Amino acid sequence: MTPSEPTAPAVAAPHSPTEADPPSPGLVRSAGLVGLGTMASRLLGLVRNLTFAYFFGATNAMDAFFVAYRIPNLMRDLFAEGVMSAAFVPTFTKRLTTEGRDSAWQLGNQLINALIVITGGLVLAGIIFVVPLTRLFAGDFGAVPGKFELTVQLTRVMLPFLTLVAIAAACMGMLNSLHRFFTPAVSPAMLNVCVIASAWVFVPLMPRAGFEPIMAIAFGFVLGGVAQIAIQYPSLRREGFRYRPTLDLKDRGLRNILGLMGPGTLAGAALQINVLVNTILATGEGTGAVSWLTYAFQLMYVPIGLVGVSIATAALPVMSRHAALDDLPMVRRTLSRALRLMLVLAVPATVGLVVLAEPIARMIYERGNFTPADTQATALALVCYAPCVIGYSAVRLLVPSFYALGRSLAPAIVSMAAVGLNIALNLVLVRVIGFQGLALGTAVASLANAGLLLALLRRPLGGIDGQRVAETLAKITVAAAVMGFVVSGADQWRQSIWPGIDSGWLMLLVGTEIVVGLAVLAAAARALKIAEIDEVLVQVGKRLRRNP
Repeated sequence: MTPSEPTAPAVAAPHSPTEADPPSPGLVRSAGLVGLGTMASRLLGLVRNLTFAYFFGATNAMDAFFVAYRIPNLMRDLFAEGVMSAAFVPTFTKRLTTEGRDSAWQLGNQLINALIVITGGLVLAGIIFVVPLTRLFAGDFGAVPGKFELTVQLTRVMLPFLTLVAIAAACMGMLNSLHRFFTPAVSPAMLNVCVIASAWVFVPLMPRAGFEPIMAIAFGFVLGGVAQIAIQYPSLRREGFRYRPTLDLKDRGLRNILGLMGPGTLAGAALQINVLVNTILATGEGTGAVSWLTYAFQLMYVPIGLVGVSIATAALPVMSRHAALDDLPMVRRTLSRALRLMLVLAVPATVGLVVLAEPIARMIYERGNFTPADTQATALALVCYAPCVIGYSAVRLLVPSFYALGRSLAPAIVSMAAVGLNIALNLVLVRVIGFQGLALGTAVASLANAGLLLALLRRPLGGIDGQRVAETLAKITVAAAVMGFVVSGADQWRQSIWPGIDSGWLMLLVGTEIVVGLAVLAAAARALKIAEIDEVLVQVGKRLRRNP
């Protein structure tokens, strides 16, 4: 346990429906702690992407890497931010609450060993059938000499990352269930550190060893998977966990988790499958399209990680604990608070990405082999992807809520419906507006996914404080629109006065625009009496006073 990690959030007493109900301080603090760790990882992720852009730009090598990376990364996203939350955390929390730590540790060991067996088999099959697997995802790369073959090599090297990240995700789930949020939130930062270091140290050395320079990035990802486990295991040991190489498929907790993992994978898979579909379709849109979409997606995913993942990670153990005690009113209150907190952060983030897409892409990526044309293409994709911040932040919170209630079928069906909608939209939009249509189709599908989940969740919970959520959404939309108008005007003025400034000055000026925008947002939120913004500002103020 690290000194900065909080104990379990206090449970508030029941109250009347008319009483003001801002987000609980415990939830905000926990989400803030996850957010700090996630922010460290996302900032390093931006440095990682900057490194990619510097060394490889939007070239054939980068396209090949992003396709190879997408295959194991699909599983990483599902395990780390999907299946573990949907299936493992509620079951582990129930075991912890009703039977104690020793029984919970036994369940954790059973899961880790089951994951080693399952993912090990998948990795072995992937390595054996790597050529047809790669052809399935990137058959159009065969038209460019050497591009398909490079994708095959990269995929083969990166497949073992799947087993490593599955183990890391199990460690993350156990620590989150114990309300130890910071260490698992910061563990992906170690992945980024390893990738960045591999790029700067080994890219120049790869040709001497007979490899393409891009292979250094693939080796860095595998090393980063090891690092993600290494940083979490000491915290687990301090809590009392000891690894045991045992596997009992008759363990009822393990059987429950494995039973939920199928529907859990489908329920949490919409975003990842949609991005994979985008990657496949983009391989036929010419050199650079895969890279532009991936660079834009990774920018868009920063606020999803900071908002959706952080809030959901903090809220899920609380909802699971109350669900284990059959306390549905507290589950409903926790979900409503988390959803409102998510909206007051995700809506302004979406507006900010739309308004500042071009300067953000230029500021982060445009250097080395990344050209101004690449910046414009990435910015177009980012504008189209931006609504995903709202859609998938909500999905990230809503899907695990079904599993805390023991309901697995509905979110899986909704997820697959969203994938079908995304594919249909993409096939039309890519022909109408080009590669950025793939991002737009994904954004529309994400909002539809969230809306359907929200509607279906009302019945088992007896409502979700819909009027209060709608009021919060309406108010924050108005406040974010005011912010967007001011920031857009400031950015247009900046472009008219300093049209061609270097990245250092651009960073300073865009940073100033963001600060002004946040000030306008806070003022508008105060005028509209958005309680969730006030709570966030109070928690930020406390942290600043604690760490002057």
